[in-house]
Amino acid sequence: MEPIILASSSPRRQEILRLLNIPFAVNPANIDEVYPDDVAIDSAAEYIAVEKVKAIIKSVPDGQTVPWILGADTVIVFGGRIYGKPSSMEEAADFIRTFQGNTHKVITGVAIYNGSEKRIVSRSSVNLVTFSRMSDEEIDWYIGTGEWHDAAGAYKIQGLASCFISGIEGSESGVMGLPIFDVYDMLKSQNYSIIG
Repeated sequence: MEPIILASSSPRRQEILRLLNIPFAVNPANIDEVYPDDVAIDSAAEYIAVEKVKAIIKSVPDGQTVPWILGADTVIVFGGRIYGKPSSMEEAADFIRTFQGNTHKVITGVAIYNGSEKRIVSRSSVNLVTFSRMSDEEIDWYIGTGEWHDAAGAYKIQGLASCFISGIEGSESGVMGLPIFDVYDMLKSQNYSIIG
């Protein structure tokens, strides 16, 4: 298998690539994760994933070829608003307070660059996550664990937040930040095989 450049430093995305036995090198894209006004909220993660891939392509020295690049971005959407990574403990608590007792969307955009064909394919994995009702004490306890750091929406589904998640509709790996089915299906469509 040819190695893939992962345009992200996310430990979760690295874990998923290891699970699939895909050789990869980590090269986080250095971009402003903003999207234009004419991009719909539900398409924002896919737009950013593509921009990450483009940034890595531009950073490659002339004459050097890059066979594969994988970019991904995850956003949480609720009430017509995107919830990114909280900047403070207070903001993290506000996010969790908003989500408790409600269902929100977790959208992970994935983009793959096929160097031999010089093209990018992309798609979005849209998933629904339902939080149970939480007491102030539970919210304070969860925020006090520090798990909200560097997490879209202030939680990590694979961590202690799972105590409060009553339902998931869609891909759990998509909620974690890299939907396994979509990555496999996209690579397969580009004639990249992980099965031998």
